[in-house]
Parts: sequence; C-alpha cells; structure tokens
Amino acid sequence: MEPMAAGPAGAASSPHLDLRVVEGPRTDVHRRFPAGSLTPDGGRHYRVPGVVALDLLVAKGGTDYRLSGRIEGELELDCSRCLEAFRLDAGIDVDLLYLPASENRGDGEVRIEEEDLSTAFYRDEQIDLRHLVQEQFQLALPMKPLCRAECRGLCAVCGGNRNTAPCQCADEWEDPRLAGLKRLLKH
Repeated sequence: MEPMAAGPAGAASSPHLDLRVVEGPRTDVHRRFPAGSLTPDGGRHYRVPGVVALDLLVAKGGTDYRLSGRIEGELELDCSRCLEAFRLDAGIDVDLLYLPASENRGDGEVRIEEEDLSTAFYRDEQIDLRHLVQEQFQLALPMKPLCRAECRGLCAVCGGNRNTAPCQCADEWEDPRLAGLKRLLKH
C-alpha cells in the first residue's frame, strides 16, 4: 500500500488535517490516499481502484477555513443497464468553507440556502479529509451510471448482456393472459 504524503509543514501523514499546523493565511495541502482506502460501504455504490490525489489551498480567516482545490481520482461503478463494472474519471473542483462545530445551528427545521451546500463544520481542530473526499465522490456520482451512452443492457428474457453477444429472444413481450383475445382478433 502506498503511504499518504505529508501535509503542510511536514505534518505527520494522516487522513485528518490538523488545523493547528496551518501556518500563515494560506497553506498548501497535498495528500495521496492509497487505492481502496476511500471505498465506502464495502463498495456498494462505488469503488476507488487507484490512488486519489487531494491538492488544496487552505485559507485561514480567524476560526474559519476555506479549502479550495482539486481531487483527482478514478471511480469504479456498475452500469445500471448491463451491470458491468466500468471506470469513471473523477476530477472534482472543491471550494468549501469550514466553520467550528460550535457554530452549527442545524437544530430543528431550517431553510437550506445555496451557500449552506458548501459549508461544513470541524471539531477538535481537525478536518477529516477522507470524509471530505468520500462526500465529494458521492456528490459527483451520475444519477444513472452507464458504461457508455449506447449501452444495450441485459435481455429481459434470458438475462444475457446485449453488448457482448446478441440473443435470439423476442424483443416484444406478450401477456399470456391476453392470448385468447388475440386469437379472437385474428379470426
């Protein structure tokens, strides 16, 4: 397994960003996560087959931190038509504002504004970068993952993958309960 690169100012290799070591108003943070280390839920929604690079600029403003930069990696998904695994490049631009958890006023029903979607909270002077990357991957997933736009999917009759081999099954399904009516119409 490839180790994660050190963070700012030679900080120990960690999936967390220790905000106490962020020096000056702006700090570059570069992390590398090994293959498979970011795959959530046992790979049910997506898998991360290769190294993921996280390159951020951390801007400090009092107790607020703005993280902007890019995540580069590759996701492995299952096609929703043919169920075959395929890879999707995941180059994601990141621009998030982190506030102390004490400022989280999420109790009760509130109206969510657009700027709330790019706001997150940290506690104990730590930001979990692994969670940040997994959340961004989840948001980048397509609604209907397809291996390619012209994917022919699975045959509804025999279950064969129509992309790899044609089947001889009838394309039209006929309801057997209406067979008697169909015979009457032919007479």
